[in-house]
Amino acid sequence: MARTSAAALEVQGAVAIVRRPEPPLNLTPDQTDEWVAVASAMPADWFTRETHSLLAQWCRHTCDARRIGQLVDQEMSRDPVDIMALDKLLAMQARETSAMKALASAMRISQQASYTTQKAGTQKAGRAVKRPWE
Repeated sequence: MARTSAAALEVQGAVAIVRRPEPPLNLTPDQTDEWVAVASAMPADWFTRETHSLLAQWCRHTCDARRIGQLVDQEMSRDPVDIMALDKLLAMQARETSAMKALASAMRISQQASYTTQKAGTQKAGRAVKRPWE
């Protein structure tokens, strides 16, 4: 049996440190918080350099969707509700949702991207909630 050299042992023990991407400086504080939350939820090497612009847009759309949601809530609390204003806000909310859905799929951060059909079916089958029709 051949002996392993000290140099070979050093190479075997080398560990590559992968840092999570830093948020771009042009994001708002809320968007930066979203960046950190999403980047922290995924493996450190998930967001490679070419996906940073997608993640930045995800953060922008997420924060915009929250703001629009607040405006919808405000409009719904008025008496009477301005249906035209509400309709406009709901259309804005739908656009943000569509953009977020597309970005989540592209970056593979959605539930759909992280579950196999078999795993999702197994998790649903094992739930303890009794359905009303059962």
